Amino acid sequence: MKESWSSLDTLETNFRPLVVIELAKGTKEETIEWFTKRIVDKKANGGAQLLIKPLVTENGDENIYLVGASHLRLLLGAETVGLVKECNDNSMRAFTYSSRKTFKDFADDNQNFLTMSECQYIIKHELENLRAKDEKMIPGYPQAKLYPGKSIVRRLLTNGILVQIFPLHDREELKKLRHTWYGQVKIGYQPLDEIRCYFGETIALYFGFLEYFTFALIPMAVIGIPYYVFAWEDYDKYVMFATFNLLWSTVILEVWKRICAVMTYRWGTLLMKRQFEEPRPGFHGVLGINPVTGREEPVYSSIKRQLRIYLVSVPFVCLCLYFSLYVMMIYFNLEQWALDYHEENKSNFSSLMLYVPSIIYAVVIEIMNRIYRYAAEFLTSWENHRLESSYQNHLILKVLVFNFLNCFASLFYIAFVLFDMKLLRQSLATLLITSQILNQFAESLLPYWLQKRHMKKMKKRMHSLKMDTDLSLVEQVNSEKEMGTYFGTFDDYLELFLQFGYVSLFSCVYPLAAVFAVLNNITEIYSDALKMCRVYKRPFAEPTANIGVWQLAFETMSVISVVTNCILIGMSPQVNALFPDSKMDLILTVALVEHLLLAIKFVMAFVIPDKPRDIQIKLAKLEFESLEALKKQMFMESYSCLCDDMKEQ
Repeated sequence: MKESWSSLDTLETNFRPLVVIELAKGTKEETIEWFTKRIVDKKANGGAQLLIKPLVTENGDENIYLVGASHLRLLLGAETVGLVKECNDNSMRAFTYSSRKTFKDFADDNQNFLTMSECQYIIKHELENLRAKDEKMIPGYPQAKLYPGKSIVRRLLTNGILVQIFPLHDREELKKLRHTWYGQVKIGYQPLDEIRCYFGETIALYFGFLEYFTFALIPMAVIGIPYYVFAWEDYDKYVMFATFNLLWSTVILEVWKRICAVMTYRWGTLLMKRQFEEPRPGFHGVLGINPVTGREEPVYSSIKRQLRIYLVSVPFVCLCLYFSLYVMMIYFNLEQWALDYHEENKSNFSSLMLYVPSIIYAVVIEIMNRIYRYAAEFLTSWENHRLESSYQNHLILKVLVFNFLNCFASLFYIAFVLFDMKLLRQSLATLLITSQILNQFAESLLPYWLQKRHMKKMKKRMHSLKMDTDLSLVEQVNSEKEMGTYFGTFDDYLELFLQFGYVSLFSCVYPLAAVFAVLNNITEIYSDALKMCRVYKRPFAEPTANIGVWQLAFETMSVISVVTNCILIGMSPQVNALFPDSKMDLILTVALVEHLLLAIKFVMAFVIPDKPRDIQIKLAKLEFESLEALKKQMFMESYSCLCDDMKEQ
């Protein structure tokens, strides 16, 4: 018998808190009553049909609420969001409540069929899809306007009534994960399946890519060490190393697609259908009708958006790029001053001073990157993109363009304008090592230290209060709500992208770049695991099938690396000696080799399939079965209509 939404009972004897809702202090009673009623109301009445209860504290504040759901509600929600689970025949299929018995490990009394992160994802989806019906405003707040179809949670957030929504940690599961993930120093693979079960596919894919990229760097590091030891000043011998680098950068990205497909098929996200994308929270405009959905929602002129992009955003980005180049020229003046100082004094101190300009410049680069990031986020939000995917694409483009120029412009200038290979090697090494140290400190060590201090103060304050309620739950909620918010994998992928550029763009000049990248990534795995488990609030799981636009970013960087390495090889004395009379022949030869290498690169990308053969067969089989089921359904409907017509006659 098929369960309907109306048959669900919102009462649950064993309430399991999954998500925390924090309202602003002093929120009006009528607002709280209306909002909580919408959360527990039946789906037929426009509610979320979830469970909610206030977190009772000593001082009587009721601005924090715990949200859960019945087991049946979560199962029906899993069908709504399109979760894919493993069947008894080992195939992966979208979960449906009517065919629940065909799924592996399913039982009516098995509360662990859905992972905690999947349950929290379902609750988040239902809360975000709470929409206004006939309300014109948030009760108690006339300035918070509503219209039919408007997301209630988004309106509460933008008006400051709702402070935050976050999923609770599972302390026991987190303890086990910490032990297997970073609790012991060992050489081995990360528990990616466990990470996926706890944090979701997006974060698990990042750590999978970080691990894969680290292992992929090892051949480059092993080959680079003898080049550093035996051929430090002989750049002619780096031709073979650069050629290997070009092929390596192509192969690792293509192989990653296959590994990613295997993982996401096992996790079920490779099969998840992309749902119709709703307007992003910050999107605003005049109320109108969406021609696709027929629902009322804000409408904003695309012409106005394009004008904002091309008349404001693009000039601002160009101005920032010019400022970055201006700072770069100041750096070169400092380099010249340090060189002159060394020529005059010839001391150990003057030798150390040669590295000071590069270190200062590396610090300035990191500061400029972070300031620009805030400006890029503000501009992209001001452009008023309707969809979250469009917003992310424009933000990533702005950030990548600036970061690429800011980090690599000085290296290109040294290589192709100054033709100073010794300075290029020194600058590359200093920029790479300094940026890695700063990132480790700013992203993990400093937040962890601050969080540890805060937790000590919190524990003292909590234990000084005499509470009759569940102290462990109150303590957990109060400590987690004060933790920092993890804003996604953007900065983590950006760091790897820039590292990939340092390793691949000028590999024939500084082969040890891969060695430092491997060492950094090993510590990065542990520090990122630490910040996910100890520093930040638990993020909501986000299903994903790949690393998205970052795959294209890495592939673009590998194409640029082909060009830069070919030019560097063409500049070597050995290659120049082959063309003593005609520089034009040298240029044409280098261009020909570069085109051939690019052709080989694209052929390799075409020859290596993105998905392994067995995954392709499984996907094709599922598509065939879906078409057959659709045909059968259409036939049954046609047959039923025919029978009805015959009865009428």
